[in-house]
Amino acid sequence: MKDGYLDMDLLRFTTAGSVDDGKSTLIGRLLYDTKQIFEDQLEAVEKASAKRGSGEVDLSLLTDGLRAEREQGITIDVAYRYFATPKRKFIIADTPGHIQYTRNMVTGASTANLAIILVDARKGILEQTCRHSFIASLLGIPHVVFCINKMDLVDYDEATFTRIQKELEDFSSKLEVRDIRYIPISALKGDNVVERSTRMNWYQGPTLMYLLETLHIAGDLNHIDRRFPVQYVVRPMTDAWHDFRGFAGRVAGGVFRKGDAVQVLPSGFQSTVKSVHIGEREVEECFAPQSAVITLEDEIDISRGDMLVSPNNQPVVSQDVDVMLCWFNERPLQPNGKYTLKHTTRDVRCLVKEVTYKMDINTLHKAEGDRTIGMNDIGRVKLRTTAPLFFDTYARNRHTGSLILIDESTNETVAAGMIV
Repeated sequence: MKDGYLDMDLLRFTTAGSVDDGKSTLIGRLLYDTKQIFEDQLEAVEKASAKRGSGEVDLSLLTDGLRAEREQGITIDVAYRYFATPKRKFIIADTPGHIQYTRNMVTGASTANLAIILVDARKGILEQTCRHSFIASLLGIPHVVFCINKMDLVDYDEATFTRIQKELEDFSSKLEVRDIRYIPISALKGDNVVERSTRMNWYQGPTLMYLLETLHIAGDLNHIDRRFPVQYVVRPMTDAWHDFRGFAGRVAGGVFRKGDAVQVLPSGFQSTVKSVHIGEREVEECFAPQSAVITLEDEIDISRGDMLVSPNNQPVVSQDVDVMLCWFNERPLQPNGKYTLKHTTRDVRCLVKEVTYKMDINTLHKAEGDRTIGMNDIGRVKLRTTAPLFFDTYARNRHTGSLILIDESTNETVAAGMIV
């Protein structure tokens, strides 16, 4: 059983939506109905619910860990939850709905395979629905599920669901998401979350849990372009491994096999893969997103920040980078400002050359007159780095197409960027 558990698929998903759309309640319902809650956890939630005067158990308290969250009944920071069913393992990022926490949503969604965006059946599409849908599209999340929640408050009305679905379809036609689904649910009552609803017989699609368990995600990773950012040079210097010199890192794309020709960036030297190791075992191949140690046939000087690639399929090598930047910090982006830039395992310094435009999240139009990028803003920015980066576009590879900026004076992460 243990090996079977380790070999199970892992689905990372994030929940988003406007304030009070029921994100935390939905996750609580998923955990509760799949029997993932310990008795003492449930007991604590029942006590807290009684203290707040809730008529029934408030399942949202299972994810809202901060005291301020419980007191206000809102989500402030990203809360991660781990659970598993017999079919798959899951990591949930429960992200806040408030506008001022857009950066938290970016953090939670950056590694997700799927985004669940909740829409209140009584209110329909709101500003935050548009904002979170756009961010999901910008972050390259391959699958988006719009859950029309609180159907119990509109008497499970089919016409209400159909109208909101049509509005969402019109809006999402502007987004670059390849797989979009729509499910009518009641997180509070449990309709169509884990169990199929008997009160919405007009809906013939899957329940949310069935979709999460069966969604095909193996094709979401880039297994074509070989990219291996070197994180660490392994030199054991023991009697058994006296001459061993391997390069440790996480495969960012493609498949590396014994005997493959590889090229080292930035030096351009070429060699052949001698062996591939995962943990204590030598294996025939490694692929994204596995962590591995690769040894080469030739003695080439390679260090952290270098990248192993295929000689006939290379990333862009450049000091000029064009990015969509999500700004996280209270201090705005400084024109001509200098920042530390982290990309894969490479650290360089960079200069802000130009702000091309800022996005108006509500209309998805470019606000070209306004070039100031403040907290929670998203804009297109040109950067110049002190040393070349080896990158792909974010749409092609989320690992080699993403970067973060760090303020050199405070060491705070001030922005996340997607290379376009």
